[in-house]
Amino acid sequence: MVGAGLIGRAWAMVFARAGWTVKVFDKDPAQLTSARDHVAADLAEQQAFGLVADAAGATGRIAWCERLRDALEGADWVQENLPEDVTVKRQIFSLLDAGTQSGAILASSTSAIPASRFTEALAGRARCLVAHPVNPPHLVPVVELCGAPWTAPATVERAHAVMSAIGQVPVVVRRELDGFVLNRLQGALLSEAMRLVGEGYVTPADLDKTVSEGLGLRWSFMGPFATIELNAPGGVADYCARYSGFYRRLAGDPPAPAVWEGENAQRVAAALGPAPEGHVPEAHEARTAWRNTRLLALRQHKREQDTQ
Repeated sequence: MVGAGLIGRAWAMVFARAGWTVKVFDKDPAQLTSARDHVAADLAEQQAFGLVADAAGATGRIAWCERLRDALEGADWVQENLPEDVTVKRQIFSLLDAGTQSGAILASSTSAIPASRFTEALAGRARCLVAHPVNPPHLVPVVELCGAPWTAPATVERAHAVMSAIGQVPVVVRRELDGFVLNRLQGALLSEAMRLVGEGYVTPADLDKTVSEGLGLRWSFMGPFATIELNAPGGVADYCARYSGFYRRLAGDPPAPAVWEGENAQRVAAALGPAPEGHVPEAHEARTAWRNTRLLALRQHKREQDTQ
């Protein structure tokens, strides 16, 4: 794991609880210490929800490295988790390509940057791809696999097998595009949400309820296509015939990019108001812990239902 922030330490837990030996590198010793402390506590909580059988054993399989070459030695999989900056990624992937055995997969956790933008010049570019997780990766299992035009099909196949084996849910993005699939779907919903709140159609609280107590309940186990297939007697084709008029009108009037800036962004921020506990690190961490516990309970519920 290259980078020991939120995503890097989460990936470390995913691999370690699946039995892998993991080495985590970060150039900031304080970041490594923080990650080590969080991982031990997080794995213990996951054991209580049945997501890991032996938290202490998983914790013991993670080593913390202050030198990149120590982390890369003997690695079969390298997961880069550095800032969303194409220059940074070009620099680190050059080091990864030069410092690893030729059979190692080199994967990036980038949220939106296609691999072709930072792997083109590499001798080992055929083994590079994006493995984009959802935050937090140790609790939300989907991971988007997207290769560059020169990524070997065998690399994608092997990545898919590895992700499946460690308990993630891989999906293959067949052609490169900015933001891949998940963030484009999320972006479409968020842009409409920014418009609806910014133009005064609904409060932020009621919009969140519309998703968490409406769309989100079905989507958490069915997805949108499976949902609409049941929303019309004749399935998806019937749904399209019944409602295409409305959706065509909607698609003809999409939210403008300006919903994310200027006056509209200010109106949304004003409608949200200050967080009740204030924007302080301790409150943010407590809210994150609450979210993670809820996600653990949901994962446990879904796992139990899937085995029935």
